[in-house]
Amino acid sequence: MTERSEHLSATTEAYDAVADLYAELARDYLDPLPLDRAFLAAYAEYARGARDRAEWSSGVGATTEPEPSAGTAAEAGTAGPTAEPGAAAVIEAPGRPLVAELGCGPGYVTAHLAKLGLDAFGVDLSPAMIDLARKTYSDLRFEVGSMDALDIADGSLQGVVSWYSIIHTPPEEVHASIAEFGRVLAPGGHLLLGFFESAGDPVAQFDHRVAPAYRWPIDDLATRTSEAGFTEVGRMLREPGAGERFRRGHLIMRRAALQS
Repeated sequence: MTERSEHLSATTEAYDAVADLYAELARDYLDPLPLDRAFLAAYAEYARGARDRAEWSSGVGATTEPEPSAGTAAEAGTAGPTAEPGAAAVIEAPGRPLVAELGCGPGYVTAHLAKLGLDAFGVDLSPAMIDLARKTYSDLRFEVGSMDALDIADGSLQGVVSWYSIIHTPPEEVHASIAEFGRVLAPGGHLLLGFFESAGDPVAQFDHRVAPAYRWPIDDLATRTSEAGFTEVGRMLREPGAGERFRRGHLIMRRAALQS
C-alpha cells in the first residue's frame, strides 16, 4: 500500500467510525454563521452565472437574459432534475448548474447548496457518511469516491465545492486534488475552497478531532490554485467564533475560460 493510499484508508476509517456523532454535531451548523452562508450564496450566484454564459456562448440561450435567480431557500423549492455525474456536458445539464460537493460528509452543505438553486450532489470517501446523507436527503444524490480520482467526465460541472475537505490532503498532494477539480470543471466554472487558515504561519498539521488535517495560509492556497489554471474571484477570512479554535479561510476561484 502506498503512502497516499494509506492516508486515504486512514481518513475513511476515521470518518466511518464517527459518522453518526459527526452528523448529529454538523446538523444545522451553518445557522449561526451568517458570513459562511453569505459566501456560499455568493458562490451559488457565480455558478449560476457561469452556466448562463456557457449556454449563451454555445447558442442554447434565446436571449441574453439570465435564468431567474433561485433567491431564498423557500424560492428554490426542491432539488429539481439531477444529471448523472459525467453523463452530460456543461450546457446539457438540465435546469440548474451541476455542482459537486467533494468531501460532503453527511450531506448538510450539499443540501444547502441545492436550496441556493444548484443541482448539487455529494461525493465522500466514507461509505458510512454517504449512507447517512442518502437517508437524510433522499431527494439528492450521493456517491462514494475520492476527490483526487473522480468518476466524472472532463469539463462536465459548473461548480466544485471543497468545504473543509481539502484540509485532510497532505500539502505535497494538494496539487493533485486541485488538478482534478480543474479537470471536471467546465471552462469558466467555479471552485469554492473552505479551510482552516494559518493566520500568517506556514502550512502546518494540527490536532483535528477525526483525522490528520492542515491549516493553510490563504495566499499560499490561492497561489497553488492559480498555478493550476484558476483565477481568484474573491476571498473571505473569518475570525473564530464561539467554540472555534482557528481562523477560517474561503476562496472562490474560476477555471480559465476557452479563448474565442
